[in-house]
Amino acid sequence: MLTLTILLFVLSCIVLVVSGSFVVRSLVIITRFLRISEYMGAFIIMAFSTSLPELFIGINSALAKNSALVFGTVIGSNIADITLIGGIAVILARKVKITRLAIKKDVIVMIGLAALPMILMLIGGVLSRIDAIILLIVFFVYLHHLLKTKKKYTAKLKNKTKKWKVISSIAIFLVSTILLYVSSHYVVQYGTDLALGLMLPPIFVGLFFLALGTSLPELVFTVKAMTRNHAEFAIGDLIGSVVMNSTLVLAVAALIFPITVNFFLFLTSATFMILSLVLFATFVRSGEKFTYLEGISLLLLYILFIIVELNIQQYFA
Repeated sequence: MLTLTILLFVLSCIVLVVSGSFVVRSLVIITRFLRISEYMGAFIIMAFSTSLPELFIGINSALAKNSALVFGTVIGSNIADITLIGGIAVILARKVKITRLAIKKDVIVMIGLAALPMILMLIGGVLSRIDAIILLIVFFVYLHHLLKTKKKYTAKLKNKTKKWKVISSIAIFLVSTILLYVSSHYVVQYGTDLALGLMLPPIFVGLFFLALGTSLPELVFTVKAMTRNHAEFAIGDLIGSVVMNSTLVLAVAALIFPITVNFFLFLTSATFMILSLVLFATFVRSGEKFTYLEGISLLLLYILFIIVELNIQQYFA
């Protein structure tokens, strides 16, 4: 039984990698046709697509009145996106150029939006339905702002894209995104079964394993984008995923059922998340290049997060 689970887990990972490759290729053509930058396309289109696993986990958790699960998943996913995924992608790409001023401004906004649900949780001790409405309003206001300032993200076309190519790219994008979501779902399912079968600690299955599983679409997309010299795709997806996880995903879950969590575990993980975001923003804004040494720093921070949380969790086991 364990052998079958391993095989299904590996197969799901292969589908995930292949579908992620096709998503990157098709999205390049779509953004060129829409005359928007790679960053804008990844932020709005891809970030929403790769946040679907967290969104569905949030809905299912809230319906089961276990909405605290989505809170841990969101924090874990945000930390994994910025440190583990961002770090690996930068290390593999060796050097990432970031010249667009709007991106450097958006990373600051990202910190504020990610901190907002943490502040609301500290004030009320629970993420209530009123808090959920606040998060939804903030999300849609920010999205409206991005669309309104589209000119900052507009990319001029050098060559006219043929309509048949655009239509086929949209079809490939939709099919690949569906495969990306479905495969990530099975990676989480079989990965969780594998973790339980190997009698791994509950924290690994919850805060880390589930968070890592739902972050796999971002990992595949970001690494593919970075290594194919589409850095704006990668940065846009990471920033967009953090924003959508912290606002849209948490809001939907809290609307269904208010979120309450263990205060001490919330405080430590939330502190690590803010620290990760601040470090990432510092690297993005420090110059025109994101170096592999900075990528290693992000990766080491994630390892530190795992060590600290595993030790803390022992007191609540």
